[in-house]
Amino acid sequence: TFGATAFTSYGCFWFSYYLLVDVFLAKTTPATISPIVGLYLFMWGVFTLYMFIASLAGPRALWVVFCLLFITFFLLSFGAWGWSTAFTTLGGYAGILTALAAMYTSFAIVTNANFKRTVLPVA
Repeated sequence: TFGATAFTSYGCFWFSYYLLVDVFLAKTTPATISPIVGLYLFMWGVFTLYMFIASLAGPRALWVVFCLLFITFFLLSFGAWGWSTAFTTLGGYAGILTALAAMYTSFAIVTNANFKRTVLPVA
């Protein structure tokens, strides 16, 4: 259930983010868009925080992914709210780290399951 919840939810994130930004907010001003997108990203950060807590029952590599994703969402929300462009930049870097951690974690979990032994550590 954890994997299904995570994959379904974050798949819906990308679809709903597109709808929010390119459909619903397409004809509004940037001043209107920023607070809405900031709140949207913040709420995904809250969701990711409780997914991080749930991930604590799994391998440490998964903890890292959800911790980095939580940080990414919060940094991007602060940037969207206009606190500083540095938050958006840091959120981008955190997103890259999240992607790298997620690629390693997924590769390790699939490889270990396929070989039926630990090939790559996930702790």
